[in-house]
Amino acid sequence: MITEEERELIDLIDGKELVELTQKLIQIPSVPDEEAGTNEHEVAVFITNWIRENLGVQPIVEEVTPGRENVIATIDFEEGRGIGENLPTTGKTLMLEGHMDVVSAGDFTKWKHGPFSGVIEDGKIYGRGSCDMKAGLAVNLITAKALVEAALSPDAKFRGNLRGKLRGKLRLGFVCDEEGMMIGIKDFIRKGYADDVDACLVPEPEENQLCLTMKGAIRAIVRVTGKMAHGAMPLTGINPNTRMARIILAFEEYEQEEIKRCGKDEYVGYPSITFTVVQAPPKGTTAQLNVMPGEAEGYVDIRTTPCQNHDEIRKHLKEILDNLASKDKDFKAEIEFIEDRPVVTMTKDEPIAVLAADAYRDITGKEPIYNGVPGATDGTFLRAWKGIPSLVNGPGPRHIPHQYDEYVEIDELYEAAKIYLLTEYRYLAT
Repeated sequence: MITEEERELIDLIDGKELVELTQKLIQIPSVPDEEAGTNEHEVAVFITNWIRENLGVQPIVEEVTPGRENVIATIDFEEGRGIGENLPTTGKTLMLEGHMDVVSAGDFTKWKHGPFSGVIEDGKIYGRGSCDMKAGLAVNLITAKALVEAALSPDAKFRGNLRGKLRGKLRLGFVCDEEGMMIGIKDFIRKGYADDVDACLVPEPEENQLCLTMKGAIRAIVRVTGKMAHGAMPLTGINPNTRMARIILAFEEYEQEEIKRCGKDEYVGYPSITFTVVQAPPKGTTAQLNVMPGEAEGYVDIRTTPCQNHDEIRKHLKEILDNLASKDKDFKAEIEFIEDRPVVTMTKDEPIAVLAADAYRDITGKEPIYNGVPGATDGTFLRAWKGIPSLVNGPGPRHIPHQYDEYVEIDELYEAAKIYLLTEYRYLAT
């Protein structure tokens, strides 16, 4: 049940400010594109300035790779002041995490509204990154501002007194490159910013459902070597495309075996092995209709569930290539594993999950829906590398990220902010 003091705290959320902040973040394109010379930098600058102006702390800006930064800020409630660096505290540290990059908008003409317009129509905010995850960034910032106003600002309109009730720290971590190789969160962890974090909230678009499990991921490149030849005389060469086709079908057969063995996980469904890119010849080589290429390359996106072992998967995929080679003297292929993101999970009894569930009930009057994330998130590495319970439960439809006409519903956005603020308060007040 929400107390009078908690209700007054929730009232500090300015719905108009929340919507406008989401729009402003959408309107800053943050698609990492080396050829176009764009990335998250301008969003990082905007967030850095917003934190200075609204939270009264000096954020740390860490360059991860040239022109791509992480923004980190810490609010120390136990000390009764905001700080921009780690200091000892006897309370807990709750992290609010979010990524600043978005995926490509694709063909602009296929959008109902401009992909970086932030237009509002029928109670929805449209734009690339609206739900994945500029809305989540706005939720993190606005809820942090409400806590600061209630607990630290001497001129606050808040009539209650949270100064003696909030302990520990709130860590804001806004990182780059979640949509790529997740170099932002990896750098964040390596530099020690997660060392004192006890729990994390990740507002990825999950319709405010409480996601306890995140699928694992293995990313690989399959390279097949053949022999270039004239298209009219294919027997003078070795076609890498037919060999690649055999690999694709063999991997698909293994996928079906794993689906049958594992079944459907309660939260993340079935495992999968997907060839997402197949190129022959590989990128950088001119393709011609009358030339049989000498090489073929395929990118494989492998998504795993809790019943699988990544070492066993890698071993089995290599064995598939060996088996195919044993049947064809001209078969030459290799697989390179370029990324490994383990399956991570937690129980409903984890303190952050319990508090978030209670907050959901108190705000919506309904029972929370527990679910899983179909892909990895930055929370994957926080959990896998540091053991930090990372709950994914942000606003936005689960099915719409990376599609045209991406949107977030304003009502759901506002609901998420209230759930987050109540969860943050209760976590830091216990």
